[in-house]
Amino acid sequence: MIHLNLDLRATTSLTVLCLGAHCDDIEIGCGGTILRLAEQCPGCEFHWAVFSATGVRAVEAQSAAALFAGSHLKAPLLKTFEDGYLPYWGADVKTVFERELKQLSPDLVFTHNGQDAHQDHRLIAELTWNTFRDHLILEYEIPKYDGDIGRPSVFAPLEQEVYEKKVRYIMDVFQSQRTKRWFQPETFLSLMRLRGMECNSPSGYAEAFYCRKMVL
Repeated sequence: MIHLNLDLRATTSLTVLCLGAHCDDIEIGCGGTILRLAEQCPGCEFHWAVFSATGVRAVEAQSAAALFAGSHLKAPLLKTFEDGYLPYWGADVKTVFERELKQLSPDLVFTHNGQDAHQDHRLIAELTWNTFRDHLILEYEIPKYDGDIGRPSVFAPLEQEVYEKKVRYIMDVFQSQRTKRWFQPETFLSLMRLRGMECNSPSGYAEAFYCRKMVL
């Protein structure tokens, strides 16, 4: 397999937009890749947008963004749309994209998989493509009861220190989710282990993404 290697250490600046419907989506879907980018690219600038962040969940989102992006983080954009109802607020959500996000013109966008079973996730993916038509967009995956895990085409191998840090940060920050049976380190590790096997990652672990369009 041919590996596409972006030497980010030589990159003077890289604007990355991270989009999540809910407070832990970004971290679960692409947290390891974000940690890797933050470490390898001194010029990285992370913009963070979460559309359903209320109460203690908003506090968790703020803390997680600071942990994952570190000094590269710009002020997170946290909205208060109700969980599970984003499609019914579609016009208002689209306004956020058009008036608050479109002006960024990011080099890289992380967003939800457009085939995700969760209606909130699908809306964010759809509006991402509506808004950013000439950008590199990587769609991340979220494990869930619906069993909608598919066949991604882009893989980001993660070193042991990185994938362990990702899981530790998620479990430490999102205390409000700890009562959910699926919210366990084994869930996140097992998905990364599967993707690591599929891409022959040296560590055995990786994150995976769906990419509809890429220019070489």
